[in-house]
Amino acid sequence: MNQIINMIIRQVMNQLVRRGISAGINQASKIGKNRSGRDMADAGTDQPQMSKQDRQAGRASQQNGKRASQSMKAVRRVTKL
Repeated sequence: MNQIINMIIRQVMNQLVRRGISAGINQASKIGKNRSGRDMADAGTDQPQMSKQDRQAGRASQQNGKRASQSMKAVRRVTKL
């Protein structure tokens, strides 16, 4: 009986974790889409070059996006089993 309860609890927890990760990834991708859309709109205007901090922030967001996508791939691989 205890094994059955543990199995059910484990399955429920796995589903909650997967939903939380998916929601976080979706939220992060929405932020990235909004930022890139704004950058594209400004691309045609004559503005001074980006500052060093802006470039670093852009690189950091790209790296975070790559990490998020890699982690989602890993989660999908693990949850296939």
